[in-house]
Amino acid sequence: MSVVRLLPREPVRGEIADIATDKSISHRAAILSLLCAKTSRVRGYLRAEDTLHTLQIAQNLGLSVQENDDELILTPPKDIAEPACILDCGNAGTAMRLFCGLLAGVQGRFFVLDGDCYLRARPMRRVVAPLSQMDAQIWGREGDSLAPLAVRGSALRATNYESPVASAQIKSAFVLAALRADAECTFAEPELSRDHTERMLTAMGAKLLRENQTIRISPLQAPLEPLDLEIPSDPSSAFFFAVAAAIVPGSEIVLRNVLLNPTRIEAFEVLRKMGAQISFDAIPNAYDDVGDICVRYGGRLSAIDVSERIAWLIDEIPALAVAMACAKGTSRLTGAKELRVKETDRIAAVATNLRACGISVQELPDGFLIEGGDVRAATCDSFGDHRIAMSFAILGLLVPMTITDSGAMAVSFPTFLHLLSRFGMVEES
Repeated sequence: MSVVRLLPREPVRGEIADIATDKSISHRAAILSLLCAKTSRVRGYLRAEDTLHTLQIAQNLGLSVQENDDELILTPPKDIAEPACILDCGNAGTAMRLFCGLLAGVQGRFFVLDGDCYLRARPMRRVVAPLSQMDAQIWGREGDSLAPLAVRGSALRATNYESPVASAQIKSAFVLAALRADAECTFAEPELSRDHTERMLTAMGAKLLRENQTIRISPLQAPLEPLDLEIPSDPSSAFFFAVAAAIVPGSEIVLRNVLLNPTRIEAFEVLRKMGAQISFDAIPNAYDDVGDICVRYGGRLSAIDVSERIAWLIDEIPALAVAMACAKGTSRLTGAKELRVKETDRIAAVATNLRACGISVQELPDGFLIEGGDVRAATCDSFGDHRIAMSFAILGLLVPMTITDSGAMAVSFPTFLHLLSRFGMVEES
């Protein structure tokens, strides 16, 4: 098991222009290129474990991938192929759920999606249920709720679905399936979740109409226009360094070329409300807003109550919990029941590790109460979860920290420790 030890060295100052590129858009670039008739060009594809699994699955389905420096040249097959192998999603829930939607309508072909032990424990019924309402044929363990999942592509029936949770993965799986349905479909969610799939598909020529939290999806009448895309830095990855600058006195960091989609920067807005000095410099482009983020230490953070727009900051909550641990007063976060079914139970993992750091935490069914205080040196367990590992590694810029099972960081941000070493001492073993 890999272990990393971190020691404080200096404030977080300067700029970072090489943050990992966006994981969500990388997944979708590989998947959506299969729906084109012409070659797509994608620059800055994230070379992390999750997204490389997605790219390999796309190749197993017939996508031709050529590399030209930092550019991927993605040439789609005439028809999606039926692979002879199991499609290995690794730890990537996004891959498994989105491919379920994509493959459900590939008539007459059979696919098996599997993953690692963590992914096999994650709930898949939430995707299988809406797709089954469209007459998709999907089978899995425990009542079609757990991987491995077997998909037999079939004719899909138009349907209207109201999701009980706001989830970009559920929405994206439904939208991808609806593109092959026999008539217009609608998808409604209780609040708007990340909207990368809709934005990218619309830019590629698909007919999607959004009315508040409802999307109307027309079946494809022709292949999509190919992508010509440069993937910006991932705001979820950038947020670790934003928290570092917000909790380490004397810090000021500029995070370059970051995706600034409104559904992706809510955690930065919460951190600003806590007292960090944060500014955005946005430049619109064809697919989404991109720009720079400047974060300055503004004194000790203040406690906060977070209960809205949880779907917009769900991935950043472990790092936000670290900021809450360093704040003055008791912070409360609710409405995040989804954290219980991520790569690990992130509510329990956050609580366990913060207690190891001397912080008082009360677990709630859908969140936690964190009483801010003086964080002490500790050994924390990643529980095999990349975001837990990186969130508590950030505390190593404030006090000595040891992270066990630290290899999980490679799932989404392989260069994280290298970047962190600019500001603290990093020892790997």
